[in-house]
Amino acid sequence: MTPIKFDPVPQISVVMCTYNRATYLDKTINSVINQTFPDWELIIADDGSQDHTFEIVNPYLQKFHNIRYLKHQNRKAAYARNAGIQASFGNYITFLDSDDTYKSHHLESRIDFMLSHPEIDLIEGGYEIEEEFFLVDCFQPDKLISIKECVVGATFFGKRTAFFELRGFNDVSYGEDAELWSRAEQICKTYKIKQPETYVYNRSENSTTQTLLEQLTQKSNSQ
Repeated sequence: MTPIKFDPVPQISVVMCTYNRATYLDKTINSVINQTFPDWELIIADDGSQDHTFEIVNPYLQKFHNIRYLKHQNRKAAYARNAGIQASFGNYITFLDSDDTYKSHHLESRIDFMLSHPEIDLIEGGYEIEEEFFLVDCFQPDKLISIKECVVGATFFGKRTAFFELRGFNDVSYGEDAELWSRAEQICKTYKIKQPETYVYNRSENSTTQTLLEQLTQKSNSQ
């Protein structure tokens, strides 16, 4: 029997950062497994979870050769995303927050766009939200901005070379995705898409944006 050759270089690397989100993980991971585009790897970058995250993840590791798991001490989103980028093999790199999901044709829609627009290095956008909400503007921390006006880092989809040229995400206190995008606009060919809305954004109760909004509200009320 001729052995089956496994190509270690997938077309797409999905980097999923997580921190104490065990209750969301089955739904999130399954949304990747159920993609219509099959040539992907999933890198789960655990940013120091203290819940039962590994117990949820481990059965997937045993069953799927293209799902990998790494864990480090809690260093926040920029570090976790960079760790996933460094561990990736894909020609294209994208992201998925651990409380969000992909629609089944998400990866297929993004790779189709990139292959039909080879001049583009990095895209963002195309996400579905249940309702509009406001969050702290990372460029003007005393103001609020609609999520629809924001750069959402989890929707980034780009060439591997672009992320390494940008040297990943910078460790800023808030808005590392907007900061990377602003740098990318200077040295890469970027494009914001609105359709198709195949990334499903879910704002969990302990998200960074929710926490900062609560802090700003408390600050305003105390003045």
